[in-house]
Amino acid sequence: MPAFSFDAIDDQGQSRKGTIEADSARAARSLLRAQGLVPLAVDAVQASTADAGGSALLRRKVFSATDLAIWTRQLAGLVGAGLPLERALAMLADEADHERQQHMLAALRAEVNAGASFAQALEGWGSEFSDVYRAIIRAGEQSGNLGLVLERLADDLENRQSLQAQLVGAALYPIIVTAVGMAIVVFLLSYVVPQVASVFSGGNRSLPMLTALLMSISDFIRTQGGWLLAALVAAILLAHAMLRIPAQRLRFDAAWLKLPVLGKLSAAYNTARFASTLALLNGAGVPILKALQAAAETVHNRAMRQDALDALVLVREGAPLAAALGQKKRSPPLLAMFARLGEQTGQLPLMLERAATQLQNQVQRRAVRLATLLEPLLIVGMGVAVMVIVLAVLLPIIQMNQWMG
Repeated sequence: MPAFSFDAIDDQGQSRKGTIEADSARAARSLLRAQGLVPLAVDAVQASTADAGGSALLRRKVFSATDLAIWTRQLAGLVGAGLPLERALAMLADEADHERQQHMLAALRAEVNAGASFAQALEGWGSEFSDVYRAIIRAGEQSGNLGLVLERLADDLENRQSLQAQLVGAALYPIIVTAVGMAIVVFLLSYVVPQVASVFSGGNRSLPMLTALLMSISDFIRTQGGWLLAALVAAILLAHAMLRIPAQRLRFDAAWLKLPVLGKLSAAYNTARFASTLALLNGAGVPILKALQAAAETVHNRAMRQDALDALVLVREGAPLAAALGQKKRSPPLLAMFARLGEQTGQLPLMLERAATQLQNQVQRRAVRLATLLEPLLIVGMGVAVMVIVLAVLLPIIQMNQWMG
């Protein structure tokens, strides 16, 4: 039965908004009147994929990553407690904080009431629910353990959110210090140095080499700063356009993995994401080939994604999963080792989940260690830059005192 959003007025003149299920807009108006409401507007709730492509690109998602994890956890609790899926969706729609969430959940409930599976209902909202998310839901429905699968899915979403938050937190302070330091240096070079050094430049004696060098840099920034900024923006846009070419992006990602510190951090992060998704899918009952295909799509690094797809080809040809994953050396060997243990013990999802957990912990430790190392280095670097500028200003004063003495 279709869902309709309505805007109505009750018998006390208060505005009422919400969703209602009916066979048609006319039937929805009749139901509202039967409830003592005067309908002002009744519109069918449409899935996001039915919208025009241009408007869909400009629209914010109904669920943020955090909201999706919370909603999945709530749905898992209700379904796990024995509540029918239709009633669980209805309760969550009533408790939704935003109107768009209410409309989406009402549309999902209407699809389920009409006989569609939950995974089929989610397909109408492809921009909100990824292919991996829908595949896990489909596997949970087929196995009859939707509540348990939703719990595992919620755990996975929350773990990813926690890891991303820790990585952002570790990178935030160095980024702020770098930005502030660069702004201070540019301000000193473009305003303070010229103001002070111009007092000494009118004499017949030459300025100290450091002062003259900084004045030349200052003149370049003031005269060519606009062009320099434009060139920097153009270089960024060109690099962004180049990285949209698959072959160039593949080369860049492969080179990124060879960096001393960041390369290992990126490899561990992408491998943890791959192992976690593969464990979740395989544990939910998804066949290993489909699970490998879906897990590979979650890997951000294109070189490592290609390695995962190459492993898929080997597994399809009959190779063991551990041997296929161990063919390429970009991923940490921990993944192949735990996959081999999982195949030998018959507990592949559990072993893959443990590998993902260890890799996530490794990423956290490396990120914190890197941020801890960068913080004092950036502060020292900023202090040295300011000291050099101050010294360039003081040297003419010291030189003048020597002349007068």
